[in-house]
Amino acid sequence: MVPGRALPGVGQPGAARFIDIGINLGHDSYDVDRDAVISRAEAVGVVQMVVTGATIAGSRQAIELARSRPGKLFATAGVHPHHATELTSDSVSELAELARRSEVVAVGECGLDYFRDFSPRAAQRAAFHRQLELAAGLGKPVFLHQRDAHEDFLAVLREHRKNLTAGVAHCFTSSAPELAAYLDLGLAIGITGWICDERRGAHLLPLMREIPADRLLLETDGPYLLPRDLRPKPASRRNEPAYLPHIASAVARARGESIEALALSSTAAARKLFGLPGDDPPRELLAASPASRYD
Repeated sequence: MVPGRALPGVGQPGAARFIDIGINLGHDSYDVDRDAVISRAEAVGVVQMVVTGATIAGSRQAIELARSRPGKLFATAGVHPHHATELTSDSVSELAELARRSEVVAVGECGLDYFRDFSPRAAQRAAFHRQLELAAGLGKPVFLHQRDAHEDFLAVLREHRKNLTAGVAHCFTSSAPELAAYLDLGLAIGITGWICDERRGAHLLPLMREIPADRLLLETDGPYLLPRDLRPKPASRRNEPAYLPHIASAVARARGESIEALALSSTAAARKLFGLPGDDPPRELLAASPASRYD
């Protein structure tokens, strides 16, 4: 798929519309053509995007981007576990100030990452606790990251679950037992182009039918995780939101449903979780919607 070229039936008036719930649009790889990246996404039916904040400075930038395109871009505010040492008792107040902004629809990206251990694990857990407390106090959902830290991640989440409004397990790439645990916690599930990688993502295909339609969200996590099966193969390894319909197509095939049905349900689920403006989804899609609290 070429950026800006829609799949058949996608991106046309009245056709499928998508929300990219996780895009690192502040990344410097987009500095030279950020407006064009947004335009290409819009051309293929990506109508809204949630810009990820992974540091305090990055959260501030995400908010500024959201302010530049109200109703189209939204922000998260948080500190990724890689940067956990940044979140001290002093700086958490600065993050709280950012998270209160109207452009911010979730707290995060927050969680645990024991795969790389760029921050000490104790610091990661402390930062995770602080951000869950912040989300609970603000009544905003959490945008969650977990890699190779499942048990500790669940333990921390369970400690805070009754005080949290909602959350999404961003960039889910794990196993059936982990999926079941997240669904039991009431989390939504974010699926990326990892599912398009026959080497690493094939195990995700049978799991797609296990995710309730009203808790399945789509994301690129650009500029990372370029779908491996894109044809023609892009000249650049940079991922971007224009590839979201390609990811949606893979998910829809795995679920045995049309891309239009997936677009409708995932867009409705994203708007409900993050409180995004847009058309009201059909009542039948909301009949079994995620509980408004983890109880």
